[in-house]
Amino acid sequence: MLRSIGININTLPVLDLRLKGSSSIIGDRSFSNNTKVVSKIGNLCIDYFHKNKIGTVIKHIPGHGLAKVDSHKKTPTVKKDLNYLIKNDFLAFKNKASLFAMTAHIIYQNIDKLNTATHSKKMIKLIRNDIKFKNLLMSDDISMKSLKCSIKDSTERAFSAGCDLVLHCNGNYKEMCVVANSSPLISKFIIKKTSQFYKIIS
Repeated sequence: MLRSIGININTLPVLDLRLKGSSSIIGDRSFSNNTKVVSKIGNLCIDYFHKNKIGTVIKHIPGHGLAKVDSHKKTPTVKKDLNYLIKNDFLAFKNKASLFAMTAHIIYQNIDKLNTATHSKKMIKLIRNDIKFKNLLMSDDISMKSLKCSIKDSTERAFSAGCDLVLHCNGNYKEMCVVANSSPLISKFIIKKTSQFYKIIS
């Protein structure tokens, strides 16, 4: 259906685990509470969309499943230690072929207790080196309430932390202009990865 109406990118698969006691915001967008199941179905989903000339955006890297609150409204804090996260939530995202990934606006307290993944150099380094995501990393919606600073500061901090793209979704034109004016010029890395995306959709 997407291909028939000219859509060439879709923001899925959701690779967050569906866990009891967590926010319902992920809900049935998650495939399972089992990391291996989520990872396997994620791979099948990415491959199937690519075969149909549609790009994918894995989200919310490195994992939203443990969040107790909705990051659209509040800032979630995950307290599990790094060893647990690498073997569980983070593992679902590891070595994925998707050309895009969307960050989680979540604080992982034992890795960076001050910044959400979107604004954290430590978290993005972990995403690159441990989760091994090597393609285009975009923020979740920069206007979400989880991020406490201004749109301008949020945009600049996302790029400074290592995001390649910033996503803005609320339709506020003035904010859109702020995001655009606070964004750097397109890098060689983005051009290279965009060319790979074009090969998938052509």
